[in-house]
Amino acid sequence: MWATTKVNRKLKQLTPESLAAQAADKAIEAGHKLKDFALDVREGMVRREAELGGALGLEAPVDPDLPVQRHFAVEAAEQPATTHTYRKLPYNSNNRNEDH
Repeated sequence: MWATTKVNRKLKQLTPESLAAQAADKAIEAGHKLKDFALDVREGMVRREAELGGALGLEAPVDPDLPVQRHFAVEAAEQPATTHTYRKLPYNSNNRNEDH
């Protein structure tokens, strides 16, 4: 009985619809992680550019005899208007109990 239940569960997981849904969920999850990473990189770039600008004196008062100060290539990151809530998967993707 236990083996039959386990086999039937695995067979349901291997149907084309189930595999497509699992792949779509993983793609969405990867997209969210990639977006979070890109936002973290952008925030780090802005912070580092500000540090370098301070170290090089780019924020110091401008001498009127000098040419106009250049503009930053990357503007300061804006605070997100809303917090992101990601869809929770209907299963625990890290659950490997079925593999043993």
